[in-house]
Parts: sequence; C-alpha cells; structure tokens
Amino acid sequence: MNKKVLIGTGVALSLLFSPISQAFAAEPATGERKQVDNIAHRGATGYAPENTIAGFDLAVDMKADYIEIDVQRSKDGELVVIHDTTVDRTTDGTGKVGDLTFDYLRSLDAGSWKGEQFAGEPIPIFEEILERYHGKVGILIELKAPELYPGIEEQVADALTLKARNLDKPQNEKIIIQSFNFESMKKMDQLLPKVPIGVLTSNRADTTAEALQEFSAYADWFNPSYGIVTEELVNQVHSHGMQIGSWTVRSQEAADFLFEMEVDAIITDYPDYVDPRS
Repeated sequence: MNKKVLIGTGVALSLLFSPISQAFAAEPATGERKQVDNIAHRGATGYAPENTIAGFDLAVDMKADYIEIDVQRSKDGELVVIHDTTVDRTTDGTGKVGDLTFDYLRSLDAGSWKGEQFAGEPIPIFEEILERYHGKVGILIELKAPELYPGIEEQVADALTLKARNLDKPQNEKIIIQSFNFESMKKMDQLLPKVPIGVLTSNRADTTAEALQEFSAYADWFNPSYGIVTEELVNQVHSHGMQIGSWTVRSQEAADFLFEMEVDAIITDYPDYVDPRS
C-alpha cells in the first residue's frame, strides 16, 4: 500500500498549499506550461559557490521554491552542509569530511574557488540553515552518503523535531528528505512519517513498475537524473502516487525538456531557467 494512503490526511494537508500539488491536480491551459517547483541545486550554484549562505541567499532572491542542501557529519558529531565526502574540491582544505573536526571544517574557505567576491564563505551548519531559511523557502535535505555516518538519520530527525521548529508537522510542509541510499530513506520514513521522503537515482533499473511499487511504500518523491526521464516514466511515477523531481538542470534546453515531460519539480543550478511563464 502506498505511503500516502497509510498516513492519509497528514500528507494531504502537508501538500495542500504546495504550488506543485495544485498544478498536478489540474491540466495546464492550452499554450501554458505546467507549474513546477523550482529547486535551487545546492543553492543558485550557477552563480554562487555551492552549499554556502551566499548561494542559498541568492536562490531565495531568485524566487526559488526550494533550496537543496547536502548534509554530512564532522568527526566530532556536528551536522554540516557540503556535497563531496572530501573538502578538497570546494574549499582550501583537504581530507574527508568525516575525519575532520567541526572547528577545522568551519575554518575553511568554501567560497574563493567560485570568485574573489565569495572569499571567506564558510561551510554552513545544518541547524543554521533550518533557522535561517525555514518560512522563507522550502528545504530539500539530501543525506549524502549516510552509510558513512551511522545514526545520522536520528540526528537529522532530532534537529527537525525541536520544539522551536516542529518541522516534522504537516503544517510545516516544504521540508523534503532525500538520498540515493534507499535503506536510509526507509529509516527516515519511520522516524518522520509525516515528512515527505524522496529517492534519488540515475539507474534505469530503478524505473521498473516493480521498483516504483517498492519505493511508493515509503517515498513521496521519485527523483531521477533527467537523462532517464521519459513521458512514460512520469506517468508511471504518478500512477504510484508519487511526484517526480529531476536533476540537474544546467541549460535552458534541459529545463524545457523537463517542462515538456511535465515533471513536478526541476532541480537546477540556474533557478532563472525554470520559469513557467517563459
């Protein structure tokens, strides 16, 4: 049975005010594009350093519906926002995220590689992102390589369920948790049954009817790379009660293709490419 059926009204209410759910419920008028959620991939990465406050702030300014963030954990147990499992590519440091202390990670320059104007941008703290952006923009939280960080699911759940935030409650929709690690997402669904869960894949083997049926038992979103998106896949995902968000758009042509496929969300480095009015 589909997860949405199991939790019923809770998820229905959580999605009620989402532009995406409204667009999904009605066919677009002739000559108009279906409205989709515009998800800024690691922030407005085309214009600012990924997974930094500068990039997320710019995404908000560009009217993105969501920012997408990558969450990992320091050696001493702090949740930080960075994509790669090493710091080498996007900072002036070296080493594996999980082998480095929080203080060292925070001392790194995560902005200069993108431009001198971003010098000194630090690696953000997960809770800092929740505090700064909740209520301003949706947050798509990717657990990056959770198999490297045993217990990270509980730690993320704890951060979302603090009394000050209550981000696990249906009225606080616009929080989604996703990962390539399906077992991790099953665990997140158990910990936070009212929070939408997404599964990420670039593998066509995950697009069969049998696979989609399995995902629909715990996931609300099926999020494939755009290279494997077809009209048939979109229809199959919808038939299993899930929504579909595709990544990563880095050209207007890719965005236009996904509009044509009528996906529910487009995950992009360039939020300005995802404009249903264009």
